[in-house]
Amino acid sequence: MTLLLGRKLGMTQVYAADGKVIPVTIVEAGPCTVMQIRSHERDGYDAVQLGFEEIRNKLVKKPLRVAAEKAGLAPKRFLREQRLKAPADQAVGAVLTVDLFKAGQLVDVIGTTKGRGFAGTIKRHNFNRGPKTHGCMNYRQPGSVGSSAYPNRVIKGKRMSGHMGHARETVKNLEIVKVDSARNLLLIKGSVPGHNNGFVQVASAKTGIVKVVVPKAATAKGKK
Repeated sequence: MTLLLGRKLGMTQVYAADGKVIPVTIVEAGPCTVMQIRSHERDGYDAVQLGFEEIRNKLVKKPLRVAAEKAGLAPKRFLREQRLKAPADQAVGAVLTVDLFKAGQLVDVIGTTKGRGFAGTIKRHNFNRGPKTHGCMNYRQPGSVGSSAYPNRVIKGKRMSGHMGHARETVKNLEIVKVDSARNLLLIKGSVPGHNNGFVQVASAKTGIVKVVVPKAATAKGKK
């Protein structure tokens, strides 16, 4: 298993051994309970269904509540599956913790970005505004969006104003700085999508490519 469910608690910073400051996101990952096991013979694929965060029975839909009762487990607020290439080694009721990961490992974090509501083109697509002088009165408007003669319509996919945020996003190849097994915490280098206390999924990185930041060389601009 390489997947854990959890919540984003916030951001802070830690100091490395050489004194460098590392910005980290604190994620409360697990403990996650194995709710169901999918097998190739019965379901057509191998997978493990994980549950995170207990919830009261009256807040759970009947199919999910009955499935948890058959497994002899308490219902969970969040359920996610991870497909496997081979039959699962875990059994129903097994508990997975942050001990699945270790410091220095690369992970992919999946979350839901913050909702920004209806946003204009400057905020949503980083457009430049027009001048505010010489009688210009449309410095934050998108400008022309269609064609007059052909095709005489707005092209599908045009970057325009609209709903921004509140979408699923995956941030790849983030490094785990520290694993706190006593408090079920992961300190992940960098930022992850979503607001504080938002639901996230932490999985082992698929590509495992380390991000290298190359500093820009300082160039002196000569005067002509």
